[in-house]
Amino acid sequence: MEKTTKTKKEKMPTSALQAPLYTSAGVQSGTIDLPESIFGLPWNADLVHLTTTAMQANARGPIAHTKDRGEVRGGGKKPWKQKGTGRARHGSSRSPIWKGGGMTHGPRNEKIYAQKINRQARQKALLVVLSRKAKDGEIIFIDSLEMQEPKAAQAKMVLAGLSKAGFALQKKRNAALLALPVVHIPTMKSFGNFANVVVEEVRNLNPLNVLSTKYLVIADPKAAFEILSKKKIVKTQ
Repeated sequence: MEKTTKTKKEKMPTSALQAPLYTSAGVQSGTIDLPESIFGLPWNADLVHLTTTAMQANARGPIAHTKDRGEVRGGGKKPWKQKGTGRARHGSSRSPIWKGGGMTHGPRNEKIYAQKINRQARQKALLVVLSRKAKDGEIIFIDSLEMQEPKAAQAKMVLAGLSKAGFALQKKRNAALLALPVVHIPTMKSFGNFANVVVEEVRNLNPLNVLSTKYLVIADPKAAFEILSKKKIVKTQ
């Protein structure tokens, strides 16, 4: 029984991880083997949650700001003398208990929301998200995608072809993240006017932007795999 259990826990061979390969017109041209080190990791919800929330906190900028009693204009003169009036003692009309006074414990723009993210944790979270999207069939691999000139009409034809292939890219927003191996200005400008498509380099992929869209479109998979293979997880004993 123990031997059988160990056999079941053996890792899947790399050749078992395959995905269809499409052209820019949405026609399947074959299949492509997916590296297990990138697309074969098990799901880790805790790691992904901690990483994405930390990234959102790092992108957060303090905007709300309230003035305390030292920043509110006026209140320099003592409202009335200390004794003899029968009223409570006050030193300034800009005290927080006065109307028009300063705010106590209000939001301040000095607050820092940044959180530390370990490099290994961030890289593993990205690979975990890629593995989950590949398992759910939400990664589209295109053999090549390079526009000769910025043309929104050609970009629209690419999205229409992928939609005919069975991918729902007709959402108004956050439909797809197009990952290019290198910067290609004509291609980026071609998709620049589409609110539902975001264009990014493969090296800039992170768990947050991958999860922000329904589909991830990877152009030139072989070149993309070489870039993603550098994000290896160092195993410590």
